[in-house]
Amino acid sequence: MITIDTHVIIWDALKPEMLSETAKQEISKANNSDGIIICDISLWEIAMLVKKGRIEIEASYLEFIDLIKASNKYIIQPITPEIAGLSTNFPKEINADPADRLIAATAIFTNSLLLTEDKNLLKSDILNTIW
Repeated sequence: MITIDTHVIIWDALKPEMLSETAKQEISKANNSDGIIICDISLWEIAMLVKKGRIEIEASYLEFIDLIKASNKYIIQPITPEIAGLSTNFPKEINADPADRLIAATAIFTNSLLLTEDKNLLKSDILNTIW
């Protein structure tokens, strides 16, 4: 099982050439295993990117999310009290961005690899990351 960062969800859906070979392999492996965790804050991030026109799609936001959910064995992980609490206790090396902190906390809480290209998250000693 893996947890994936928001940009990985978007790239997998719209620009798979942006994914590393390792990322593609991990997504495939998780699809054939116990699944891919998406932190629910990623849904909000995608909605905001669509609203701001930073993601151009030929569908409504909800249709786009339905297509994404159908494309892989995704498990949407809600923000639990434990995940919320954990996200507030990270050292400065983790991004100050609340979404990144919640995604990182989700990976720790679910004891899963975090698939991300985010340099700060990749450098972290407390996260099990892969790209």
